Amino acid sequence: MSRPRRLVVLRHGETDSNARGIWQGQLDHELSERGHAQARAAAQALVALQPSRVVASDLLRAQVTGRDVAQACGVPITLDERLREIHAGDWQGLTGAEVRERYPEDAERLLSGEDFVRGGHGESVADVAERSRAAVSEVVASMAPGECVVLATHGVTGRTLVVDLVGLDQQQAWLALGGLRNCHWALLEEGRAGWRVVEWNVGAPPDATAAESVIA
Repeated sequence: MSRPRRLVVLRHGETDSNARGIWQGQLDHELSERGHAQARAAAQALVALQPSRVVASDLLRAQVTGRDVAQACGVPITLDERLREIHAGDWQGLTGAEVRERYPEDAERLLSGEDFVRGGHGESVADVAERSRAAVSEVVASMAPGECVVLATHGVTGRTLVVDLVGLDQQQAWLALGGLRNCHWALLEEGRAGWRVVEWNVGAPPDATAAESVIA
């Protein structure tokens, strides 16, 4: 029996803004020293899945993470801006505490899983689902039987994309699923009825990232 097609949805390594609890959104931040170490460790762990290529967000934190994976696996990498993190509008550059202080009503809406445009002029989860799914649909259409592709992306985008691929409700998933930690991933396999999650929030052993921020 042939191996199913697989997708690895990988969140980038830690940045200094992650460590400080800052909403990065589409601000372009480099990995921290710890983030680089996480990316290298994740890359070595993902070699076992034998990916054939990496497709990464063009934001530096995901791009560099993806390049480490591609180099470790000896495969090509392409960049796609549609895999960028959610645009958080006026929240970008603010800590979670600052968002709660300045936008208390929106903070409550966020906790309830309600979908809305972040930061007044950013994106909603629905917006992210639409653009990221368009990118991944192109990847899937080009995949050969048994192929495995790594998608190096971001916390909100990664969760949104996985939920969309398996057909779950975004609001319920926002409330029920823990966010992807830095350099952790979801593994999806294609079955007769479509894609399904077989692993969630997996990281390179030993797992030393339990306390990491899940803020975008």
